[in-house]
Amino acid sequence: MLVVMRQSASGEDVRKVVERIEEMGWEAKPIPGEERTAIGVLRNPGQTDPAMFLDIPGVREVIPVSKPYKLVSREMQPDNTTITLGDGEVVIGGERLVVMAGPCAVESEGQAMAIAHEVKRAGALLFRGGAFKPRSSPYSFQGLGEKGLEILAKVREETGLFIITEATDHEVCDMVEEYTDIIQIGTRNMQNYRLLRRAGQARKPVLLKRGMSATLDELFMAAEYIMSEGNSQVILCERGIRTFVRHSRNTLDLNAIPYIKRESHLPVVVDPSHAAGRRDQVIPLARAAAAVGAHGLLVEVHNDPDRAMSDGPQSLYPEQFVEMMEGIRGMNVLV
Repeated sequence: MLVVMRQSASGEDVRKVVERIEEMGWEAKPIPGEERTAIGVLRNPGQTDPAMFLDIPGVREVIPVSKPYKLVSREMQPDNTTITLGDGEVVIGGERLVVMAGPCAVESEGQAMAIAHEVKRAGALLFRGGAFKPRSSPYSFQGLGEKGLEILAKVREETGLFIITEATDHEVCDMVEEYTDIIQIGTRNMQNYRLLRRAGQARKPVLLKRGMSATLDELFMAAEYIMSEGNSQVILCERGIRTFVRHSRNTLDLNAIPYIKRESHLPVVVDPSHAAGRRDQVIPLARAAAAVGAHGLLVEVHNDPDRAMSDGPQSLYPEQFVEMMEGIRGMNVLV
């Protein structure tokens, strides 16, 4: 339920609505907007009689929220959420597309630094690189851990790129939050509710990847877990879903982009690398994602992908990344 206030409503009017919600044992979520102030009613057990709020001065109307996800829904918040990094150098969710690029895994300081300079020169604003890697095989490279995070911090210091990296469980989330600018929750952890709640308590934005077999409603509900803990800075990521095809690693669901933008106020980015699983498909998929209105791209780039310790076949060479950026720049969507 959403209690919408009149433009003339005072702070005291808003406070009275919040008090009434809390008296019922529910949670009040004030949502300031450009054209209206509204108060979301959370944790109510079911349908609530609108009349209990209409007698409060300043209340214009009470709107039922039909979706099971409340905070994520555009019904609850009609204005787009934007994620700002630094002093406004990067805005995710605005009119311009933001590119995040780097290797799947941080392998060494030299490797990370070399790639960071390449992707920055081409126009990337964030450096992506895994310090903790959840792998299908227990024998595969699992990442450098805290050493990898320290390397990412050096990359930020030397290049000025903002950092995004994955927290693989709630135990390492403290460490990742300390070093990174955006905390990534990977596809395998989309329904790791303990980790989602911990990410919701973080003071950093969270990028949430869609699970490989998840519906969009399930993605929204996972984001709701994060937002229900107080963190409203959530970015949704479409990275391809598992289907029966063999010509690519996954199937990129481009239909999801306009649907997410209609149903939710949260920014949505696309990871064409994990969708494709092979580098020859990454550039076309990146262009397609830009064309359908994605707010950002998450792209894997490696200076020696044949020797990469993780996801080499889907990683672009630096010169291919330059080609991708030039093509997207020609679409007039880049920051």
